Amino acid sequence: MSFNKVLLIGNTGRDPEVRHLESGVAVATFTLATTERYKDRNGVMQDQTEWHNIVCWRNLAELSEKYISKGTQIFVEGKIRTRSWTDQNGQKRFTTEIVADNIRLLGKKGDSSSAQSPASYGAPQGGYGMPQVSYGAPQPMPQQNMGAASPQPAADFPMEDASDDLPF
Repeated sequence: MSFNKVLLIGNTGRDPEVRHLESGVAVATFTLATTERYKDRNGVMQDQTEWHNIVCWRNLAELSEKYISKGTQIFVEGKIRTRSWTDQNGQKRFTTEIVADNIRLLGKKGDSSSAQSPASYGAPQGGYGMPQVSYGAPQPMPQQNMGAASPQPAADFPMEDASDDLPF
C-alpha cells in the first residue's frame, strides 16, 4: 500500500499563470513558499523557506486565476508528482510539482471587487468566498448548522445531580 498526500500552508510567490491546452482544459501554475522557523545552536531564530511548484487543472485552475494573486496565503491539498523532459540541449531535466486537489484561501482577503460572485459556480464555499473545488478527493461531510438549538438531553438521567463518580 502507498499514500501520496501533501498538505501545505504558505504564501504564493507570483500570480497564477494559466494556459489552455488544445482540448480546452485549463492549467494554472504558481509557486508557494512555506517557511519553517527554528533556533540554531546559538539561540538565534532562523527562517528556512521552501518553494513549491503548484499545478492546478480544469475548474480549479480557472478559480485560482480569479482569486489568487502574489502574496495570497492559501492551504493546498494535493499530490507530489515528478516529471522529466529533454531540454533543447539534449539534457534530461526533472521537476517536482504539487498537483492540487483542493485549495482554500486563508488570511487577509484581497480586493476582488471586479470578481464574479463565487456563489454562481454552485460549489461549496471555501475560505473568503472562493468555491471549494476538489478533483478525485473525498468530499467532506456536510457540516451541521452550529447556530441551531442543541437537542435536549434524554430525561433518563438527572442533569442537576452533581454527585457523580467520574475521576476528573
